[in-house]
Amino acid sequence: MRVAIIGAAGRMGKVLIEAVDGTEGLELGAAIVEPGSSLIGADAGEMTGIGKTGVKMAASLDDVKDDFDVLVDFTFPDLTLENAKFCSANGKMLVIGTTGMTDAEKEQLALAAENAPVVFAPNMSVGVNVVLNLLRTAAATLGDDYDVEIIEAHHRHKKDAPSGTALRMGEVVADALGRDLKECAVYGREGFTGERTRKEIGFETIRAGDVVGDHTVLFATEGERIEITHKASSRMTFAKGAMRAALWLEGKAAGLYDMQDVLSLKN
Repeated sequence: MRVAIIGAAGRMGKVLIEAVDGTEGLELGAAIVEPGSSLIGADAGEMTGIGKTGVKMAASLDDVKDDFDVLVDFTFPDLTLENAKFCSANGKMLVIGTTGMTDAEKEQLALAAENAPVVFAPNMSVGVNVVLNLLRTAAATLGDDYDVEIIEAHHRHKKDAPSGTALRMGEVVADALGRDLKECAVYGREGFTGERTRKEIGFETIRAGDVVGDHTVLFATEGERIEITHKASSRMTFAKGAMRAALWLEGKAAGLYDMQDVLSLKN
């Protein structure tokens, strides 16, 4: 299966190119950078250390539409939606790891997925998706007697907060507890806030240095605390998950899927 990587010159793009090269059953078909980039025409493999691939950097999906079967997109919401429309119109599969999408943007993505198979997940890590299952079980078992706080840390360059992964963790916990995250989430605390309410789910965000991604969900009650933590030390963990999603998509019907589908973790 031929894979296209968009944002190929970025931090994540380079890792994705390496992941394609290291995954049996996949080959790099296209690499796309920003229009006007000095890298257009350069070999995509030379930036990563994997050596020449014969794939030249392109300026748009339209330039390489005959060169790939599945697009892997870890860019930004507005660009991702444009790419989803392109894939929908041109019969391409799509794997999306973009975070920071609004509900309205997710609705647009769902429309595009009516004509193309799409895997969309805020975190492509296999480990994180196993943690989501653990959180569902923990929250349902512990119930309302335990306070819930979600602490996440990322590198200084991350633009959205809380992270998409933290929000997904909050959604999973809230759903298991019969709550609506939109109504019970508290994003940071400052000043005289009064006592914590029993039903709220708190979020704390850290942005510093080169932290790849740390997430901890704390369940606390009188006398005990339970912490479920995932720490990523390399972007390759997300890239490998994206490759697994790309392979899984082959032969799938149009529709919007997530990593829980890919990993057969749904009940």
